[in-house]
Amino acid sequence: MKTLAPFEIRQQNFDNTFEFYAPGLKSWQTSEWQPTNPKRFLPISVTGSSCALSCDHCQTKVLQGMISVRMGENLFDVASKLKEGGSQGLLISGGSTKTGGVPLERHLKHVQRIKEELGMTVIAHSGVVSPRLADALANSGVDGVMLDIIGANETIRDVYHLDLTVADFDRSLELLSSASLRIIPHIILGLHYGKFLGEHVALEMIAKYDVSTLIIVILTPLVSTPMEHVTPPSVEDVSSFFADARVAMPDTRINLGCARPMGSIKAELDHAAIDLGLNGMAYPADGTIAYAAKKGLDPKLFEWCCSMSWAGSIADGLSEVTLS
Repeated sequence: MKTLAPFEIRQQNFDNTFEFYAPGLKSWQTSEWQPTNPKRFLPISVTGSSCALSCDHCQTKVLQGMISVRMGENLFDVASKLKEGGSQGLLISGGSTKTGGVPLERHLKHVQRIKEELGMTVIAHSGVVSPRLADALANSGVDGVMLDIIGANETIRDVYHLDLTVADFDRSLELLSSASLRIIPHIILGLHYGKFLGEHVALEMIAKYDVSTLIIVILTPLVSTPMEHVTPPSVEDVSSFFADARVAMPDTRINLGCARPMGSIKAELDHAAIDLGLNGMAYPADGTIAYAAKKGLDPKLFEWCCSMSWAGSIADGLSEVTLS
């Protein structure tokens, strides 16, 4: 029997649509696509810029670009203001506790009201999940749960500074699955100081579960962090992982997420993602939309998070953007 190439596996399991995403996480546009409403989907941090871990790859830099739930406010208040400004969806995130989870529980009671009264889509970033947090997420009515999955104990210890093991991340997936939540796991390629260590173990873990979408991101060294001068993994290594992921999860949507190196390497990575059978990507490099069309794919543009590949063009009022 002929072994199918990754792109052929994609063709066998999915239609010809390739989805591009531009959430309002940063100011962005290309000659191919200028988003019409940068506020359509925004991130909220329930801890402000605070994090008990201060992981080596981030050092709270990602949190600093999020909207904070301030003293005297609650999540519904913040969501209401964002709705008035044109937002239609939210990512609820924040810094981690010393046990690896995001302290979401006291905020989740507002999710149902945000969905019902404001008509907004709500995604949560959970971190490591306890049984209590899994129950709270399930009872809240969130539309999906994002979390990073790490497959090496050394990375959990040295990068995240957590006294946990790979089994705790597997357990998080199991708890979310048992709670019938929509799961959107992320794998960060090169997280161990630019080296591959545990990414394939993480992929094997995720493949055991019925997840909505696998999001692959790539270490992007940030200024003023211990990884500022780390070299990200090569295009060849990343491309090989794209292929492995498509083979391991042939009928699961796989998207290339927001975080990846900039410059010429970004266009190479984006083209490789298309060539190797991924389903979508956030913030495509200039020319990538045309490249997808040249490959015989039908580009669709959405101004929300790439974790929402389940949403189609009717995600509680979120609108597809027409390609000009």
